[in-house]
Amino acid sequence: MAVEGTVVSATGSWYEVATPDGVLSCRIRGRLRLKGVRSTNPVVVGDRVMVEPDGESSVIVEIVPRRNYVIRRASNLSKESHIIAANVDRALLIVTLHSPATPREFVDRFLVTCEAYKVPVTIVLGKADLLVDEYAAEAEEFEAIYGDAGYEVLRLSTLTGEGVEQIRAMLRGATTLVAGNSGVGKSTLIGNVAPDIETRTGEISESHHKGKHTTTFSTMYAVEGGYIIDTPGIKGFGLIDIDDKELCRYFPEMMRLAPDCRFYNCTHTHEPGCAVAEAVKSGIVAWSRYESYLKILDEDDKYRK
Repeated sequence: MAVEGTVVSATGSWYEVATPDGVLSCRIRGRLRLKGVRSTNPVVVGDRVMVEPDGESSVIVEIVPRRNYVIRRASNLSKESHIIAANVDRALLIVTLHSPATPREFVDRFLVTCEAYKVPVTIVLGKADLLVDEYAAEAEEFEAIYGDAGYEVLRLSTLTGEGVEQIRAMLRGATTLVAGNSGVGKSTLIGNVAPDIETRTGEISESHHKGKHTTTFSTMYAVEGGYIIDTPGIKGFGLIDIDDKELCRYFPEMMRLAPDCRFYNCTHTHEPGCAVAEAVKSGIVAWSRYESYLKILDEDDKYRK
C-alpha cells in the first residue's frame, strides 16, 4: 500500500523520504524518469511523493503535483532543466558584496525565476560586519535598489549575530530554500539558526575569491517547526521557460510602470513614450536592473555564468 511522504534528500539515484512510518530510502520507478526527460532530476527535495514497498527497499511511484518550484537551465547548456527544490514557502537568497562578490545579474536572474514560479524571496545581505567604512555606501545602494524594486533586504552577520533571530523567525512553520553562490555563507547561516544540523563550511579561494563547493546535493532539514533546504553553491543561473513577452512581469518595479507606456505591447527597449525607459533615465528604476532585463531579453538560451 502506498504512503505519502516528503523527499528530504536526493542524491541522484537514491532518495530519502520522510513518511509517517519514518525516513525511507527509495529509488524511483523507471517511468518517472521518462516523464522527466527534460529535467536532470525528475524527483527533487521538497516533492510530495507516493511510496510503495519494493522487496527490502521502497520505490517512489508517483509525484504529487507541485505547488511551485525553483528551476534553472542545466549548466551544460543543454535543453534540460534542473529543479533545485519544490513546494517552497520562501527563498532566502544570500548575497555578498565582497569575499566573494555576488554578480548583480545572478541576483536578478534568481529573482526572475522566483517571480515566474511564485516563490516569495527575501534577499539576505551576508557578511554585514564587513559593510562598513568604504563599503557602507555600496551596501546602502544595494538595499535601495532592491528595496525599491519591492524586495525585503535583510542584513546578516553570523559573527555579530545581526539578522540571525529575524531569519530564525522566518523559518518557523515554513519550508525555506537557502540559495546563493558558493562561499556566501549558506551552511554557516544554517549552522547558526539550527546548531544541531551538521553542515560543512568551506574556505574562500584566496587566488580566485570564489567559494569552494561544500554541499553536493540539496538537503532538507527539520527546523523551527518547518524545513530548511540547503542547496549546492550555484555558479550560474540560466533561465528556462521564460517568454520574452512576459519578462517585464518578473521585474516588479518595471511591471508597476508598464501600464503608463504609450503602447500596450511595449518591450521597454526602443518605443517612444515608454514609462520604464523614462524611469531608468530619471533614476527611479536602477540601471543595473534594466541592464539585466535587456541582457536576458537579448539571449536565446537564457544562460549566464
